Amino acid sequence: MTYTTSAHAARPALISGVTNADLAATILRVSIGVLFLAHAWLKLVIFTPAGTAGFFESLGFPGFLAYLVIAAELGGGIALILGVWSRWVALALVPILLGTIYAPHGAAGFFFSNQGGGWEFPAFWAIALIVQALLGDGAYALKRAHA
Repeated sequence: MTYTTSAHAARPALISGVTNADLAATILRVSIGVLFLAHAWLKLVIFTPAGTAGFFESLGFPGFLAYLVIAAELGGGIALILGVWSRWVALALVPILLGTIYAPHGAAGFFFSNQGGGWEFPAFWAIALIVQALLGDGAYALKRAHA
């Protein structure tokens, strides 16, 4: 069986000179970067680094790991927003989300609306990072990778 596609199947670009796929990758990249910056800010300003380290210890993780996570969220968020090594940065951030699925969210069940927040949102976020790595930098990246 063969399938044919319409000659008019391609959508016109929303921005001249930028494919819709590149635009979508850019929107995803910047959105994920902003989310990582928001979580880094939360750990720095609201919870404080020392408070975050204490929370990590209460989960059974070494306290110093909190500082590495804060640095990864801050640096990774900035790198994603700017479009610097986006594929590698996205892949490097996946273990952070997998760690949040393991603890504290894993014990709360699947749905994020559960008490304690289930692992639904961190899993979706990890998948979004993998999709970003597959899509690449998108448009308007400072350092586009050549795949």
